[in-house]
Amino acid sequence: MRQELTLHGNTALLTRANPLAKFVAVFLISMVLALSIDWVSASVALLAELALFPLAGLTLRLVWQRGWPLILAAALGGWSTAILSADSGSVLLDVGVWSISEGSLTLGLGFMLRGLAIAMPAVLLMSCTDPTDLADALAQKARLPHRFVLGTLAALRLVGLMAEEWQTIGMARRARGVGSHGNPMQRLRATLGQSFGLLVQAIRRASRLAVTMEARGFGGNTRTWARESTYSVLDIWVVLGGVLIAASAVLSAVSAGTWSFVWLSRN
Repeated sequence: MRQELTLHGNTALLTRANPLAKFVAVFLISMVLALSIDWVSASVALLAELALFPLAGLTLRLVWQRGWPLILAAALGGWSTAILSADSGSVLLDVGVWSISEGSLTLGLGFMLRGLAIAMPAVLLMSCTDPTDLADALAQKARLPHRFVLGTLAALRLVGLMAEEWQTIGMARRARGVGSHGNPMQRLRATLGQSFGLLVQAIRRASRLAVTMEARGFGGNTRTWARESTYSVLDIWVVLGGVLIAASAVLSAVSAGTWSFVWLSRN
């Protein structure tokens, strides 16, 4: 019998869905958001995604902890788009070097919201999906090559280890007086040195893991499964939810008159 998925004590509804169903839903939402740069479709999708977080056992605090790099990247991208885009409409802010107009602000806001709306499903997916279940689904249902699946599983398992390794390397360097003081440039060099140390450690771990997996027969042709990857009624609802969010985003933008394909020039 397939064991119930538990992710760090998380037994929320979405953790019980098949990983491939969740991937399909995320893919549908992301494809729609990639077609337009308007802020209405991105806002509708983002609000719907935020409403789904409780179904994955996530709070806003956990979302920030796990997705803050993506959130900051989206905000920075929106700001950069607003100040670098050509002015259109009334100028709202002009400091000489750059300016923000109504058109560029709308474009930057759309870019930021779209980035958030694309990033949040990824955070949601990774937070409610067990790597082993994902590997089982990719191999059994998607029929992907075993070596690719096992490589994906190993990479996902090592993500958490790399975060712990970063902290360990940082504490070791601080114990030697490296990176704990100095001007910003010295601190930057210390961070780059710590990043290089993490890269070396990651390569070593990957090499040892590859040799170990090969020695234990993971590259063989005959394979059995400890647990079967199955579909359920919940997976149908997950995919339909993705379709509903994607369709609602498009219809809302079309109704508001803001829908604009990314490869077409804005009027």
